[in-house]
Amino acid sequence: MPQKPLIAGVPWRNELDLKTLVENRTTYSLNNCELNIFETHQKASSVNLSFGDLVLTTMIKGKKVMHLFDNPGFEYLPGESVIVPPNELMKIDFPEAKWDNPTQCIALSISQDMIENTFNLLNEKLPDKEWQKQWGLDLNYFHLINNQDLSEIINRFIRIGVNERSKEKDLIASLALKELLIRLSQTQARDILEKTYKSLANSNRIAHVVNFIKQNLQENFTLESLSNKACMSKTHFSRTFKNEFGLSPMEYILEQRLNKSAQLLQNINYQIQDVCMLSGFNNVTYFIRAFKNKFGETPKVYQARFIHLP
Repeated sequence: MPQKPLIAGVPWRNELDLKTLVENRTTYSLNNCELNIFETHQKASSVNLSFGDLVLTTMIKGKKVMHLFDNPGFEYLPGESVIVPPNELMKIDFPEAKWDNPTQCIALSISQDMIENTFNLLNEKLPDKEWQKQWGLDLNYFHLINNQDLSEIINRFIRIGVNERSKEKDLIASLALKELLIRLSQTQARDILEKTYKSLANSNRIAHVVNFIKQNLQENFTLESLSNKACMSKTHFSRTFKNEFGLSPMEYILEQRLNKSAQLLQNINYQIQDVCMLSGFNNVTYFIRAFKNKFGETPKVYQARFIHLP
């Protein structure tokens, strides 16, 4: 599978400072939010945790099994985030945690006032949404794969919480928190789109365009052809797409082509040139450069890792 953008590491607690080996907690309090860093150094199961505010949890290292909403447990891995409503009980298993392989994650609890004020402002200033009719979070889609934008702002927020010492710390954190909520909403919108675009392709203009892109990745797309598909002007379509998902239509197409190429590279029968063409790239050099920029390694190295070539 393609690599996920990961969250940068945060300092581990000194062994002498650990109060417990299971979910040892370090807290950084800020205006409108609280940043918690949890470490677990031994196997455990059915560890209960809840917060009074909505919480964004993000895995940094190791593996958990999360149980939410009385549903079966799911694996929770680095590069992923989970949105948890206020007062919702999390039951957590740590099947692999041990002293030399600990688990680390963050839990950012955010005040309801901050959430409402941020999304109310967005709905006032940027009301022309096509996909999700309003800015906000849909708690039915709570388990997310982090994209680069979301990972970057989470990393920045952690640095502010842990390292910032200036008198402006709370103001800086508040501005970063607003951006984090925007990126979280956009990431969730993209996740919902990936899950539902087929069923909505005949009733939603954005879903219709996305369905067309996914079915025709080898085509030479233009902004004009895509905006025509959406029955929108180029300017309106481009602005709407960017506001909804946090990236332009052409950036989305590049992402889809790279994800497609990563899937194809797991097949030993495909050469790099074949994958380039089948994914919609018409220049091998550009494809290799773009692939390495997204996944951190060349297509050849990536393929060898998955199919165990020497």
